[in-house]
Amino acid sequence: ATPIPRPMQMATSGVRDMSLIMTPPPGRLPVKVTVGEYDPDLVSAAIRQEMGRHGQVYYVSNRVHTIDDAVERVREAAPEARIGVAHGKMTAREVEDAMLEFAEHEIDVLVATTIIESGIDNPHTNTLIIEDSQRLGLAQLYQLKGRVGRGRTQAYAYFMFPGETPLTPEATDRLTAINEYQDLG
Repeated sequence: ATPIPRPMQMATSGVRDMSLIMTPPPGRLPVKVTVGEYDPDLVSAAIRQEMGRHGQVYYVSNRVHTIDDAVERVREAAPEARIGVAHGKMTAREVEDAMLEFAEHEIDVLVATTIIESGIDNPHTNTLIIEDSQRLGLAQLYQLKGRVGRGRTQAYAYFMFPGETPLTPEATDRLTAINEYQDLG
């Protein structure tokens, strides 16, 4: 996504015409999206399904102070999973080490904050689980969804929210949009 702002600026200033990419890469499949209340059984099934096809999972929990609780939820959902952690309060070296372990497939589930939303391309990661998705903006949700499904393997994204907390109208609109617009493009 990095080169997009430059051509966009050139198009809006009249230096060049706007170009549109209208077709996805050959073999690319749309990410299958599920939006709903947090369900530990669904989380367990999603993680185990991905591990069963030798893939990896991004599990997004966007609060550093409760990320250990998220790790415990993942451990309860899939005790056999090798779990890693990445967040912005870690040192650059710690984040790099976690990402290298993930890239080398030494980690099955990476529990992370939205630190993963840009710059990561791991073709073996085809399941994304986001807890408290109602807290994120539409652009963040879309950017995170783009971390999976980057190859020819069917990808899945689970946008979950707590059942005991009513959603704001804005959060409902964002989650409805991410659920409705699942096609490529």
